[in-house]
Amino acid sequence: MTRVKKGTGALKTRRNILRKVKGYRHGRSTKERMADEAIVHAGAYAFAHRKDKKGDFRRLWNVRMNALLKSEGLSYSKFIPLLKKNNIALDRKILADLALNNPETFKKIIEAVK
Repeated sequence: MTRVKKGTGALKTRRNILRKVKGYRHGRSTKERMADEAIVHAGAYAFAHRKDKKGDFRRLWNVRMNALLKSEGLSYSKFIPLLKKNNIALDRKILADLALNNPETFKKIIEAVK
């Protein structure tokens, strides 16, 4: 097998790594080893926080619905089972949007459930 010097390949790898960390602070944007470490951590946090975001939104939807439900004399924990019992197949995202933007429609759903 012929000898291969790694000059071009190493430069390409280095250039790609440093391109990904452009805008990072201190040595993480200029030093290859620190930059590589920063990319690994950033990827792990990005993955974890994509998962967290889904839970955050679900909590927000629950709070939005509960705010309007309280004024109607119901609570979120009682409302969701009533929806299932009455075979109303609307998810929390849609219900929260209705509670926020169309309270009249949401109140009709509450009446249908009661």
